[in-house]
Amino acid sequence: MLNKQVAALRKDYRLASLDESEVEKDPLKQFEQWWQDAINSELDEPNAMTLATSTPEGRPSARIVLLKSFDTDGFTFFTNYESRKGLEMAANPQVSLLFFWRELERQVRIDGIVSKTPAAISNEYYDSRPLGSRIGAIASPQSRVIPHRSFLEEQVNTLAEKYVLETPVRPDNWGGYTVKPLLMEFWQGRSNRLHDRVQYTLTEGEGWRIERLAP
Repeated sequence: MLNKQVAALRKDYRLASLDESEVEKDPLKQFEQWWQDAINSELDEPNAMTLATSTPEGRPSARIVLLKSFDTDGFTFFTNYESRKGLEMAANPQVSLLFFWRELERQVRIDGIVSKTPAAISNEYYDSRPLGSRIGAIASPQSRVIPHRSFLEEQVNTLAEKYVLETPVRPDNWGGYTVKPLLMEFWQGRSNRLHDRVQYTLTEGEGWRIERLAP
């Protein structure tokens, strides 16, 4: 049965528009423009993005991760290689990212192929993290069943004592991934649900094809 209270929730979007004739020819440049808008607007965690993965059989899962860099190589984040998402990406490298910047009435969707970053990049980022985060990456058997919260806390306490005098080294099962985009869609909310959607598709030998999608 339809929940009328939930179904009645809606917002009319009126902040901006997006025209396919005016966007950048390169979607990464267009993303950079929107990213700077998000930074200038002082949004809370503008680098939060949904990462969708799936098994080889097509069974999907999604979660929020944090973007740590982007450039011509793609969009980079860090996690445990042995987590559910890590195992799914190893088996099926086709993934999707989604940014939702509610205050700007914008979304960016990125479909692409994921691969591990070079070890040097993972080491550099790991070493830049606060000590507690570095210890946490070692202590947590991410996505595995654990008996209780105190199990994790005991692991952390033991490692904290160990690393009073030592510097933790990045564990082999933790590091970065970069998503190389094959398709990017920029969504700008518009009134009456007639949203602007501009899609970039990477074509072989011809670069990026730009098209408007119906809302």
